[in-house]
Amino acid sequence: MASNSETGHSKNVATFEDLVSFCTAYGPPYNPSKPALKLAALNTQLAAANAALQAVKVAKTAYDNATNAREIAFKPLRPLATKIVNAIAATEATAQTVADVKSVNNKIQGKRVKAIEQPDAEALAAGAELVKTASVAQQSYNKMVDHYAQLVATLTAEPKYLPNEADLKVAALNTLLTDLRAKNTAVINATTALSNARIARSKALYAEITGLMDVAQGVKLYVKSLFGATSPQYRQVGKLRFTKRLGD
Repeated sequence: MASNSETGHSKNVATFEDLVSFCTAYGPPYNPSKPALKLAALNTQLAAANAALQAVKVAKTAYDNATNAREIAFKPLRPLATKIVNAIAATEATAQTVADVKSVNNKIQGKRVKAIEQPDAEALAAGAELVKTASVAQQSYNKMVDHYAQLVATLTAEPKYLPNEADLKVAALNTLLTDLRAKNTAVINATTALSNARIARSKALYAEITGLMDVAQGVKLYVKSLFGATSPQYRQVGKLRFTKRLGD
């Protein structure tokens, strides 16, 4: 579903199309000296604005597809990490290695390894302060890739980790790591493309002097001077409203 701001951008372009249609219908009398206000230039600007709107739609679709694919790819990660902990715990790997795997799994699951003890009510009443704790969730996709990469590295270095289950083998884990990195990078690139498309749209519609909005204002002033402030022609274009929207 399009956001209200994106709907607003489309409405501005549709209103500009109404403006161009009115000016075209005026025929030969509509003959401004300023090149940007001539019908050919207005039609070119309209086409560019529509192209800018479409570019954002295409980029947004690509972004949505990339984020959906990433979400699907990452969904099995937490259950898989739990299986890995159980699998290595059942081997002859050292207790230290098992502890390392459990520590990384806690990060993947978003758990704190050891709870922070807070002052009790009596201590608080005596003036003690709550212990400030940094977030340990680290659940961003970048962090999750980093945690999982550490998990794979630890397992790769452990000669006693030799599971028979296909999905737990180091080769399969590395294949998943490559896929997760690719999916995350695709979202990063899609985010950049969408941001750039929105910048280009804002420039096409709202740039000072050359943007669609300022040109539309120039057209209104020309029609006002050509036909008069009380003319039906100026009433046509004067009622057209444009709203500057620089958001998404």
